[in-house]
Amino acid sequence: MKKVSGVFSLLVILVVSGSALAGDPFVEDTMNSFASPVFMLFSFAIAVFLIMAQWKIFTKAGEPGWASIVPIYNAVLLMKIAGKPGWWVLLMFVPIANLVVMVLMNIGLAKNFGRSDGFIIGLILLPYIFLAILGFGDSRYSPVV
Repeated sequence: MKKVSGVFSLLVILVVSGSALAGDPFVEDTMNSFASPVFMLFSFAIAVFLIMAQWKIFTKAGEPGWASIVPIYNAVLLMKIAGKPGWWVLLMFVPIANLVVMVLMNIGLAKNFGRSDGFIIGLILLPYIFLAILGFGDSRYSPVV
């Protein structure tokens, strides 16, 4: 989830810092809009909203909510909630394998909250929205063995 925005930010920084593009008005305007206080405030609001949604998911699953703000630990607990082994978090650092692990984790997460196959597709394609639905909705955690 956050990996995509991090990659996008890195790409913007690399493009903007390129010497061939120095002085290009389009690039300077783009960088100014990314660094604007409105953009930063909007990004902060989205981050807080996602932390709140993940906090609710953790508490529904009987895990401590504060764990949603601890970087690697929250991924380990999310794997546990999804019914996957915690060591799969290491696979998140391996290209291509991380995509497979994320899909399998989303399948387990949806199944353990009693959601359908359509919800799995939503978790994969629009995770910000569907994680909020899991957290703030009426979903109940009942692990599938």
